[in-house]
Amino acid sequence: MNATPSPTVGSFSTNSSRPSLLDRVEHFLPKLVLAPTFVGALIFIYGFILWTGYLSFTPSRMLPNYEFAGWVQYQALFDNERWWVALKNLALFGGLFIFGCLAIGLTLAILLDQKIRGEGFIRSVYLYPMALSFVVTGTAWKWILNPGLGIEKLVRDFGFPDFTFDWLTNSDMSIYTVVIAGVWQSSGFIMAMFLAGLRGVDDSIIKAAQVDGASLPTIYWRIIIPSLRPVFFSSVMILSHIAIKSFDLVMALTGGGPGFSSDTPATFMYTFSFTRNQIGMGAASAMMMLMIVAAVVVPFMYSELRSSRRG
Repeated sequence: MNATPSPTVGSFSTNSSRPSLLDRVEHFLPKLVLAPTFVGALIFIYGFILWTGYLSFTPSRMLPNYEFAGWVQYQALFDNERWWVALKNLALFGGLFIFGCLAIGLTLAILLDQKIRGEGFIRSVYLYPMALSFVVTGTAWKWILNPGLGIEKLVRDFGFPDFTFDWLTNSDMSIYTVVIAGVWQSSGFIMAMFLAGLRGVDDSIIKAAQVDGASLPTIYWRIIIPSLRPVFFSSVMILSHIAIKSFDLVMALTGGGPGFSSDTPATFMYTFSFTRNQIGMGAASAMMMLMIVAAVVVPFMYSELRSSRRG
């Protein structure tokens, strides 16, 4: 006589295959928690990018005007001498800022990698400027570079009355003061990134090179530094982002002056959008800044992806 399964057992096996209410809550809870952030980012980042893009094609001035005007604002933007000065300053500041931070940061990281005494204290000193805001940095360097208050006055008080250091008030040199302040603040952070990369290099590779008779500079130049390519990539991305959006540093240090000699696209956009009440041109300059970011980031990311696939 064959035994038939009891309904209780059958119902238990059927119910056990279905997800319980607790399982469903655990499945949807992360999505519910992340949903407000996702919606907020979608609206306040990408939504406003689209809105700014549309405003750049309108004759908006003090208030938004949604009448489509074509490429008028972009034509006016590229006919504006101040915009070309801002682009030239961005290229000059960005190139010197990135190169200076990479060179100083890598040099400091290599020196600290020798495991010198007091490394922790020295590392903290180099990293301290990064804890400051660009407004504080700009204000401090404005005092230091002020001809009547800072370096020039100090050197003259030491008995050199003919010494001049008037970069802050010189329209041809003012952008270099922004470079000095930016490199001073960001080099320590880049040093920390390179130092972390150096500490991740396998010691056996260095010992094998030393056994083969390679000197320490040769080991760093031919073996260690080439292995830091991911650190270089990350550093260039971060520094490029800082350079393009360096609004607060310029405004605190030079205010875009003298005149508009130290303007950058960020200060240009602010001036025309909120001071001169030309929202359309400000939106056009903002979209051009977005294109500059894309022109910098996309090739680097494409190159990195290709290299990672090959590796």
